[in-house]
Formats: sequence, C-alpha cells, structure tokens
Amino acid sequence: MSDVFHSLPPAPVGLTVTDLDQHYGSAQVLRNVDFCIEPGSCVGLLGRNGAGKTTLLRCLAGLIPISRGRIILGETDITDLSPDRRARAGLAIVPQGREIFADLTVGENLRVAARAHDLDRTNAVDEAVALFPALRGLWNRPGGNLSGGQQQQLAIARALSTRPRLILLDEPTEGIQPSIVSAIEAVIEGLKGRITVLLVEQYLEFAVRLSDSFVVLSRGGVVERGTRESLDHAALARHIAV
Repeated sequence: MSDVFHSLPPAPVGLTVTDLDQHYGSAQVLRNVDFCIEPGSCVGLLGRNGAGKTTLLRCLAGLIPISRGRIILGETDITDLSPDRRARAGLAIVPQGREIFADLTVGENLRVAARAHDLDRTNAVDEAVALFPALRGLWNRPGGNLSGGQQQQLAIARALSTRPRLILLDEPTEGIQPSIVSAIEAVIEGLKGRITVLLVEQYLEFAVRLSDSFVVLSRGGVVERGTRESLDHAALARHIAV
C-alpha cells in the first residue's frame, strides 16, 4: 500500500461545512449542519435511515442545491461551484448504489473518469486498480455484468482514478460479501493520511475501526460529534438503530 498513489496531490484537504440547510420544496431535510474534517482524517457520518446523510453528501458534491450555508474545501469556497468544478478541486463521491456506467467495460469506466480529469496519460488508473487487483481480471467485462461487490470495487477505483484529495463514500459495505468488505476496509485504512475521507456507514463496527471521529445526524441536524475515544459507542449504536 505504501507504494501506491505516489502521484497523489501533495496533501489531502480539510472540509468545513457551516450552517447548511437544504429543502425539497417546502420540506426542510437538513438544518444548521455544521462540522469540520481535518486533512487526511476519516470521519464517520452516522444516523438512521432518513436522517439526511445521503442528502448531505449530494449537497457537498454539488449534485443538489443547498438553501443556505457554506462549504469550504481546503481554502477554496466551493459552495457555488458546479459538480465538475468541485471534482477538479479535488472532491470525489462514491454514491450509494455505485452508479457505474453499466454498458461500459471496467477499463472504460476507469479511463473515462481519468480522462475527465486530464489524467488519461498518467498512471492514475493503474494506481487505482493496484488497490483492487480483481478488476484486472474483469477488465473487458461490462460494468452491468459485475456482482455487487465487484461493482463497489469499481466505483471506488473509478473515484480514486481522479486522484481526489477528499472522497465521500456512501454506504460502501451495503449488500457486499465479507471478503470484499475486508478488501474495501484495507483500502480505506491505507488511504488515511493521504486522502481525507467522509464515510457514511450503517455497519457500526466497520465505521468505528476506520473513523478518527464521528458526526451524527438526526432529523437533518447534527446531534453528536466527537472523536472515536470520546464518544460512547453504545450511544452511537442507538443513533443508527432502525
């Protein structure tokens, strides 16, 4: 792992979210969301289904508009930037459901992402695939023909092939077999310190093992925050119980 991603940007970036609100029509989904992520750390974003976690990630990526607030990536205010400009500023998202290009092969999925960031003439794709070697054997297979675990590996590798400085991961273990969960965990652990990670996860043990600190959402607002050591894990479990 230490030899992988030698060409990453020189440093990961932090994220500061201030007083963020989001509405769907007249319904307010997020309210006064406020938190910071230190560069190179992994923060677990927890909460029950419907708490607003996926909506928050999509707001950070610029995929849906916010009603109020500021989003600062490193020293850059990205609040009003389009999704592609946020991506070029160093932000990548692996959405829930993966959203790979089903009709493109594994290789094409990766090369398209790298090309969009002018990285097609670099080692960016090879570096991403080195983290998930099974993708080499699937290189010419259409993404839609992969298993759920294979698609998740492809989705993460595709995001990493853009050489992000901060990556948003939305439920990366959902519906994935244990062996692939272990592989994904090893990749995320190896990326800490090199890339900043915001991890949405319902599998609490997975999140606790990886996360340096936590932000807990309930009904669209932050109700708990703190380090892995300072927060009561039993209380965290109650916040994500259905």
